[in-house]
Amino acid sequence: MINKVNTNTMKKILILAVAVFITSLGSKAVAQSENCTILGSLFIEPAKAKNYEGAYPHYAKLVAECPTYSMATFQYGEKMFKHFIEKGDKGKVTELIQSYNDRLKYYPSKTKMGDVLSDIAQVKYDNSIGTKMEQYRAFEEAFKKDEENFTSPKALYTYFSLAVDLHDSGELPIQDVFDLYDIVTEKIEKEESKLAEKVTEYMDKQEAGSTLSSKEKKYMDAYERNLEAYGKVKGSVSGKLGILADCPNLIPLYKKDFEQKKNDVDWIKRAAGRLSAKDCDDPLFFQLVQQLHNLDPSAKSAYYLGKLAEKDGKSGKALEYFNQAAELETKPSDKARVYYSIAENFRKKGNYGQARSYYRKMVEVKPSAGIAYLKIANMYASSANNCGTNVFEKRAMYWLAADMADKAARLDASIAGNARQAASSYRGLAPSKSDIFNDGMAGKTVTFNCWVGGSVKVPNL
Repeated sequence: MINKVNTNTMKKILILAVAVFITSLGSKAVAQSENCTILGSLFIEPAKAKNYEGAYPHYAKLVAECPTYSMATFQYGEKMFKHFIEKGDKGKVTELIQSYNDRLKYYPSKTKMGDVLSDIAQVKYDNSIGTKMEQYRAFEEAFKKDEENFTSPKALYTYFSLAVDLHDSGELPIQDVFDLYDIVTEKIEKEESKLAEKVTEYMDKQEAGSTLSSKEKKYMDAYERNLEAYGKVKGSVSGKLGILADCPNLIPLYKKDFEQKKNDVDWIKRAAGRLSAKDCDDPLFFQLVQQLHNLDPSAKSAYYLGKLAEKDGKSGKALEYFNQAAELETKPSDKARVYYSIAENFRKKGNYGQARSYYRKMVEVKPSAGIAYLKIANMYASSANNCGTNVFEKRAMYWLAADMADKAARLDASIAGNARQAASSYRGLAPSKSDIFNDGMAGKTVTFNCWVGGSVKVPNL
């Protein structure tokens, strides 16, 4: 009986102890939560108001005691440290890098690794932290770990620029530089195509007569700014490569390695591709193309054979090869290049209708290919005298050409200057306000019955 009483008493004591322990834990959790709320408020509220001097003293304590309180800690922390660095406080560089790493550690699922790692690499480069090789490896790590989210135009340029600098100092083989050039260019074009596709959707909506909402207009402006940034970076990357990839350097390099590498399909493809891109008129190019077609008949080899036939003045044969290449090619940027060659083939023969259809195919697979729209604009302008029953109708064609040139400028920063200049020139050739008034054409529609087709609405006075 005594044992039974003791057992019951012990059970009650144990239950009471567990309850007290749980209550204690709960109290501590509440206290911890309250503490984090206070610390979070002390940092985040002034940081929101850009009072970084007031926010800074609370940042380290908040991260140390409540690292998972809110991702806003690291978002505002980044802005705060960048502010101090811009003001000349280089001592905050290390803290900015640590803030990036803490965000990766505590919020991995809400953080784009490639974006943050490339930011860290850029900070190291901008502030001369480590050797150039160490900086280069930091960018390389970011790109390899998360290429999809490595999208900063500035970081892409710095990554490639470092490779060229390292080659110049004898630390990186030239082939590594060429390989990275292909990788970075492909990445830029991929991002350009994504943005151009979105911009085109909005432009099509406007052309159909719809008005964009303020939100759509905001997005469109942002996409166009980013497109311009990528276009400038692409030009800078090509400029940085400079004379390294000129024919006088490429031909001896590939001649030297040809015998050793002639059965390496990937090497042959890269070599032929680079010589083709630079229009290197050398027997080596013919050798590479023939070898590539022997080893691996493909879209690439058909395209290069087309280029060779074109150089020999055999436009019909070239067209056959280009069509083969278009059917076989799967990579959008390369398919676009083939369509461009076909379009150019038809354009040079004066077959504008066929040329336009292939330029359009080009932008279907590569929406950022503004050159296609500019070429169409030029063909429209060249056809002005053949499209229309009177002078007004003929000159109205220039409006259509100007609109097409404007589209080219908005989608492709690399040709924007030339495209805008062309658009301005075409508008200068279109009917003037006095022409519109004298002919009574304000607000009317001019329809084109030549190969161009379609119509244009005359501006209201």
